[in-house]
Amino acid sequence: MRHRVAHRKLNRTSAHRRALRRSLVSNLIEHESIVTTLPKAKEVKAFAEKLITLAKRDTLTARRRAITLLNERRIADEDAEHKTIITKLFKVLGPRFADRPGGYTRIVRLARRRLGDGSAKAILQFVDQAIASTGVRARRITKSTHTKPTSARPSDVPPVATPAHADDQSADRHHSQTPTAPSPESDSSTKQKQADQTQE
Repeated sequence: MRHRVAHRKLNRTSAHRRALRRSLVSNLIEHESIVTTLPKAKEVKAFAEKLITLAKRDTLTARRRAITLLNERRIADEDAEHKTIITKLFKVLGPRFADRPGGYTRIVRLARRRLGDGSAKAILQFVDQAIASTGVRARRITKSTHTKPTSARPSDVPPVATPAHADDQSADRHHSQTPTAPSPESDSSTKQKQADQTQE
């Protein structure tokens, strides 16, 4: 039984697992999106989110703790945009997720498996990372898809096309039903005839 066994061994020793976790999280912080196997992504996700929570407290103690966890002791490169991984973690990612209570990363499963051993692949990325760069669209179900469609406004309803002969028939029927008003000329002619008949 696997009681109190919380993590995956990934077929590695403990030192190898720590090195793998540090490497994957460092690449995630640097590139903000990585492609790896699904078990590795699930294992690294929790560690990455703990580091983001640590980066939201920009203190000396938090920085020392992050340096220890990531084993990040590189000398700052003057040509790089962000001098080190720790700098980007505390100066960029920490303020970015300052108002978010948790859930900083997401896992997007890929349909294609790895060619070597057929292992499932996934994308591990930050939630605000643009998906257009990876070519994968996340499906989000909103309440609007489950609500009943509202009645369309008259301006939105397209006009219904009627055949030409139907228009002719309706026009003839309308013409026959509408009474025609007598014209003034015909009215005067009838009065003249009535006057002639009375004289005779």
